[in-house]
Amino acid sequence: MTTKIPHLRWGIAALLFFSTVINYVDRQALSVLAPVLTKELGISNIEYSNILTAFLAAYTLMYVGSGFLVDRWGARLALSVFIVWWSLANMSHALAVGVWSLGALRFLLGLGESGNFMAAFRVVSEWYPAKERALVHGLIQGGAAIGAIITPPLVTWIYSLYGWRPAFLITGGLGLVWLIFWLLLYHSPDKHPRITDAERALVLADTVPTAQASSVSWRQLAQYPQMWGLMAARFVSDPVWWFYLFWLPKYLVEQRGFTMVEMGMLAWIPYLSADLGALFGGWLSGRLVARGKPVLSARLTVMLPCALLMPVSLAIHHAPSRAVTIALICVVTFAHMAWKTNQNTLTNDLFPKHLIGATSGLLAFGTGLGGTLFIWMTGHVVQGYGYGAIFIIMGLLHPVSYLITRRFVRQPIAV
Repeated sequence: MTTKIPHLRWGIAALLFFSTVINYVDRQALSVLAPVLTKELGISNIEYSNILTAFLAAYTLMYVGSGFLVDRWGARLALSVFIVWWSLANMSHALAVGVWSLGALRFLLGLGESGNFMAAFRVVSEWYPAKERALVHGLIQGGAAIGAIITPPLVTWIYSLYGWRPAFLITGGLGLVWLIFWLLLYHSPDKHPRITDAERALVLADTVPTAQASSVSWRQLAQYPQMWGLMAARFVSDPVWWFYLFWLPKYLVEQRGFTMVEMGMLAWIPYLSADLGALFGGWLSGRLVARGKPVLSARLTVMLPCALLMPVSLAIHHAPSRAVTIALICVVTFAHMAWKTNQNTLTNDLFPKHLIGATSGLLAFGTGLGGTLFIWMTGHVVQGYGYGAIFIIMGLLHPVSYLITRRFVRQPIAV
């Protein structure tokens, strides 16, 4: 007989956490190495911005494509394909010789990486009741922050020993190791041979009936204002995280006088703050739901103070010391990730389970477009006006996003 695993869904949550850690290590390796790599290959700020844009353009396009693949293949096969693709693409960065080759390799990396989150949305809908979804989303977003935390010291250490090319080879290999554990542990809850009867009953309690599930298509969902409201809100607020992920190491070295070693030792702190924000934001809204607060109201209750904290960004570039700079950035990353955890959970709260992959893909396409445009713009703004203008813009985005959410996201879609 197959041995049952108590609380299996939390083991699966751990796998989603680690896949996201690896996802962020692979995408952020370039930003950590950027001060050295851009100098060695003769890459300007605008060219660096274009390279990042290549990644985000592919990432955005595949949000929709990967969402459909998740719905067609299921989370097990889809996530396996995604992680193999992006791991090999990251390892191939070691072959880069200039702007065009690096841009092409970033494009390939972007084609695979967005699938991690589309598959995770599907898993959350299949495996977790409403009161646990925000916490699991917090763990997933926490995985992003942990990946960002460990990447600066890890990649800087590898670089100091072997150079920047082996850093891509080593970090890219992590996903292939993770794949073994995923294939051994993950199946859908209705077919899993090692889930207990009690946990299966808990997990499947909210499943959409088959007849109901077949009556609505994703094309119909695109007619609802909730879809466009969430897309617009995420279009506005998501670019903030892309800036801190891709530009922070470069900013600290070039504008705040950090050496590569100092950056590697200290750049992880804002990402730790983001991790705490993700866990806190998910936990707090989950507690509010458990106490009887309506689900959407609970998410918005947590999101409001986060939005009000984000204008702290306006003071970052003019901070009197490097310590104050790091502290202010930590406030911003904490608030942003607490916000993002609840904003992402709204997808699960509003839309039917069987369309989560496609719905998440459509939403992420719009928001990824916002990130792509913002990152492309960043290089030009930094080149022409300096970093101060970027920090001012970022300080205003979340309050605007909150107003959009309040206007359009009012009730779940009844299907």
